[in-house]
Amino acid sequence: MTPPAVETTPEADRIQALFNRIAPVYDRLNDWLSLGQHRIWKLMTVKWSQASAGDTCLDLCCGSGDLAQLLGERVGKTGQVFGVDFSCAQLEIARQRGETHYPPRTHIQWIEADALNLPFADNFFDAATMGYGLRNVTDILMSLQELHRVLKPGATAAILDFHRPSNPTLNGVQQWILQTIVVPVATANGLQDEYAYILPSLEKFPQGPEQIRLAHQAGFAQATHYPIAGGIMGVLVVTKRLS
Repeated sequence: MTPPAVETTPEADRIQALFNRIAPVYDRLNDWLSLGQHRIWKLMTVKWSQASAGDTCLDLCCGSGDLAQLLGERVGKTGQVFGVDFSCAQLEIARQRGETHYPPRTHIQWIEADALNLPFADNFFDAATMGYGLRNVTDILMSLQELHRVLKPGATAAILDFHRPSNPTLNGVQQWILQTIVVPVATANGLQDEYAYILPSLEKFPQGPEQIRLAHQAGFAQATHYPIAGGIMGVLVVTKRLS
């Protein structure tokens, strides 16, 4: 099955340009936004993906490549990892990071591609991860359908993202972090307008139950949503039907 052609849209172009602009400070701002906890959450995400030695894995919306690097450790030299993103600036940082790793991880490939139109055959991957990407695609259902297409029967994907917590206190904490830490750091780097997108993206991002419904609609046989840090974060774990 050939992936459907996806026409570029003004919204997709805007998001792509945004992530190219913020690439130089993306990792630093993730540290601030998560208070450094995103490293632990990414380890959890890789574990939930059930990737194992020798597997061929996908890190979708790979950004600067830290999840792909963790997958690379898990699959070992006999495995293969494809880090995919539509931001060429983010991919360049990922490549540079891979080159400075010793020994070099030659089993990780970096590919510029659209999450809605992946350049892979059906049933290609043993496992997949996605970090902070589902909230930013222009069509969440289509992204999940495309992810379902490229996974092998029985394969699992783990999708990590920021959420809007339902608890008023935690929601206030999240707002405080954004307003008093993230925005000033972004402003200092000349990126205030670019980071204004975070709050609107959180407001419109589907909560756990809706993500589960969309995953089933996309064809996944199993879908579970795990809230983390009181719902500030969440991981959607989805598994393709075995046959």
